[in-house]
Amino acid sequence: MNAGSAAESALGALDAKNRAWTARRLSVWAVVAAVLVFYVVCWRLAQVDPAKLATGLPKLGHWLAQSWPPKLDELPLFLQRIAETVAMAAIGTTVATLLAVPMAVLASRNITPLPALYYPARWFLNALRGIDSFVFALLFVAAVGLGPFAGVIGIALHTWGSAAKLFADHMENVTLGPLEAVETTGSGRLTAVAYALVPDVAPVMLSTTLFWWEFNVRASTVLGVVGAGGIGQELKNSMDLLDFPRLFTIIVLILIVVTALDQLSGWLRRKLV
Repeated sequence: MNAGSAAESALGALDAKNRAWTARRLSVWAVVAAVLVFYVVCWRLAQVDPAKLATGLPKLGHWLAQSWPPKLDELPLFLQRIAETVAMAAIGTTVATLLAVPMAVLASRNITPLPALYYPARWFLNALRGIDSFVFALLFVAAVGLGPFAGVIGIALHTWGSAAKLFADHMENVTLGPLEAVETTGSGRLTAVAYALVPDVAPVMLSTTLFWWEFNVRASTVLGVVGAGGIGQELKNSMDLLDFPRLFTIIVLILIVVTALDQLSGWLRRKLV
């Protein structure tokens, strides 16, 4: 009787194990099928057509052949437009960083002096991050007119949301010992944050700011498409006129400047670590 019960228990355990294994296998196949369906739908919505790419590559090659030799007679104008692009990114990133620090304090759950504003601050930052600088620039061209100023505003607003979110996430993960020590002296929360927390996270903030400046230089090259100034405006003019030598010259200059800024930014970030 006992031997029979033990056998039945062993068989029951084996059966349960087989059922669990079968359920896991079905779950895996269900996930795989869902992923495949997702990418099939994405493929159709994105209208991916390798045949069009194959037929279009010879045309692209023809355009590239027409772009040589580069056109250097407008080099001073191109350099001025690139300087505008770098300036737009620098001012927009700096303004965004200055605005991001106090907003990051409000959006940090563990240190915010006004807990009721935690979620509204996060929602506000999400809204800024959700709208690209290109869209902001398009909107502010209508408000302030054509030129780099609209690009500065577009960069600043989008970077404000993105940088503040990164700052807040880092603040939520730091140890609060120094901040609590300052508060025990009778200082308020904002004073403690300013003197105990911000200096601790300042290197990370500076590194993040450098990253965003580098990113915004690249991003702002297309803001000229909506009339926000910079080298992107000359890029769009060249494309509209099908002036391929001029277009090639501008693209090469953009690559040189972006590469130089990438190296400079990387070197500065290594010094801050």
